[in-house]
Amino acid sequence: MRPKHTILLVEDEKEPAEMLSNFLEMNDYRVLVANEGNRAQELIDEEAGAIHLAILDIMVPNIDGKELCKRIRRHPVLNDIPVIFLTARDQEQDEIEGLELGADDYISKPASLDLVKTHVETLLRRQNPQNANWLQYGDAYLDTDGKELYINDKKVELTSTEYSLIELLFKSPKQVFSRQQILEHITEEGRFVFDRTVDVHIKNLRLKMGDAGEIIKTYRGIGYGVNREIAKV
Repeated sequence: MRPKHTILLVEDEKEPAEMLSNFLEMNDYRVLVANEGNRAQELIDEEAGAIHLAILDIMVPNIDGKELCKRIRRHPVLNDIPVIFLTARDQEQDEIEGLELGADDYISKPASLDLVKTHVETLLRRQNPQNANWLQYGDAYLDTDGKELYINDKKVELTSTEYSLIELLFKSPKQVFSRQQILEHITEEGRFVFDRTVDVHIKNLRLKMGDAGEIIKTYRGIGYGVNREIAKV
């Protein structure tokens, strides 16, 4: 059975983390485990487009749960995913502060595995499924609903033609498109343009994307496509 959702679990106590992770995986969830904040940030950078919910222990080394929650709420892809604080600190002020930071739920440890699963299921049922309509390659995130491109957490201002071009490439990362194929996709019917117009649009896209522009690769003698080494496709 294919996992239903991907959960980011940040817990510095390895044994409880392993127990909860195994339990959730037995219930068809995919779990990304981090035992400290820097690893959690790496997983966010690598897997943002796939994460549906985060369970954060407040007291983890390096980047703590509160800061991770702030970063999730600022993230272009993850800003609306459910966040659960799982912590041994059973104090009302901590709960209030966590909710003010944007957490959706708060569970005090020790908590039964079934209780955590119930909270996860409840939050995911409420979650808007549109969150899945993102494509990520490297540091580039494409919102196919809002028709917007982000590099890390910064929106890239694109023309409608540039967006249409980048969407074409991102939706078919294993395909290399000829200039003619790209022209047919981005050009209005009956309008005459030169095939070198594609080169201009690609150049402008790369400039706007900065270092992330490397995701668009020139396949000499063929055309353009996603850089498979970066995209890992």
